Amino acid sequence: MAVDAAASSPSTPWYRSLDRSQWNTLLASNLGWLFDGYEVYAVILTLGVALHQLLDPSLLPQLRSYFGFIIATTLLGWGFGGLIGGVLADYIGRKRTMMLAILAYSLMTGLSAFAWSWTSFAVLRFLVGIAIGSEWATGASITAELWPDKARGRGAGLMQCGLGMGFFTASLVWVFVGSHGPDAWRYMFLIGVIPGLFTLWIRRGIPESAVWEKTHQQRQAAVERKRSGRPLDADHALTRFTVHELFADPKVRLRLLVVFLMSLATTLAWWGISSWVPLYIGGVAKNAGLAEPTWQAYAGMAYNVGAIIGYISLGFFADIYGRKPVTLVFFAVALVMTPVLFLWTHDLGLLLVAAGVNGLFTLGQYSWMPVWLPELFPTRVRATALAFAFNTPRFVAFLGPLFAPVLINYFGGLGNAAMSISLIYVVGFLATLALPETRGNPLPENI
Repeated sequence: MAVDAAASSPSTPWYRSLDRSQWNTLLASNLGWLFDGYEVYAVILTLGVALHQLLDPSLLPQLRSYFGFIIATTLLGWGFGGLIGGVLADYIGRKRTMMLAILAYSLMTGLSAFAWSWTSFAVLRFLVGIAIGSEWATGASITAELWPDKARGRGAGLMQCGLGMGFFTASLVWVFVGSHGPDAWRYMFLIGVIPGLFTLWIRRGIPESAVWEKTHQQRQAAVERKRSGRPLDADHALTRFTVHELFADPKVRLRLLVVFLMSLATTLAWWGISSWVPLYIGGVAKNAGLAEPTWQAYAGMAYNVGAIIGYISLGFFADIYGRKPVTLVFFAVALVMTPVLFLWTHDLGLLLVAAGVNGLFTLGQYSWMPVWLPELFPTRVRATALAFAFNTPRFVAFLGPLFAPVLINYFGGLGNAAMSISLIYVVGFLATLALPETRGNPLPENI
């Protein structure tokens, strides 16, 4: 599979070195993340409408605060679910964990359509977040483990673009569904049940990771030797709980700290700034006497077309120029694009263009994680490490949507608040400098 492909002639185009099972694995991971993206952006697009129905009229003046609270609740669940999913993927397998996650968020998304109050909606959003968080680390791990070394970045970028495709799909669906009365938001979540059917295909469409299966067998053998009292030597690490192993090994621990800071920059900036893009552009349209929901959908589509290009571009460029320089460029341009979108552009047409470019670098920036992270951690803890790096920043980032309304009032507008939050990109840029370049290297068994 991945090993065989990697052994092919250097002159062979990267896409010809892949077999059907590798393409199927990419498709499954991409679609799983697409459905996640649809669900997440459906909330961002419909939450204002939903809260107008779920909130008591006396609470509507605090709409922004409730909006932030619901988003923060989703993020909090995402953080917990991500850690759970990563650990499960290291112990019961990538494929099985992916199936469980997709089934869980399909069910929870469908139930969200029947929320009867804002508190019931918040609880369901927390449960959806747990399910969504469980899926990413499994898809990123299995794609990295099955794809060849020379094309791993491309595969990761193509997998990650599923999120932008899901965001775009939600925006497109909302254009048609959003005009169907006050219950339109419920229809959006009912559509989210469809991914549950996808798990039937996953059962037969993709293999389990051979890399994980080998490590799993070694883990079982090491545990059995420990139980029988026989010496373990180098296999001792396999007997430790994966979360404990992340912090027991000094090299793993240091890398984990660095990627946490990078992930925090990417995640906090997106949820604290970019998740407000549809509302911001919708507000500009409203002030111009245009239909606010329609322009919110346009903004979502423009932003996510850029994001899809960014996801794929980062992966392809990372395979050509290296992980580190490409990630540095994405952090730097994301910082520059914040004032371009929120402070310097006022024409609605140009705002859509700025939103697209902003999406390319702020949301497309997420691809550094599935591209680079699998190459930094050994197989025995790979999914747990990916889940930790990708999801634990949400325990901090959930404060972004929660305090964004306060910051907007404090700084006198969304633009100035966005600029203050965007400084976190500097932290991500500096942390990136501390990581080793891994382009073209085989996945590590030890570091």
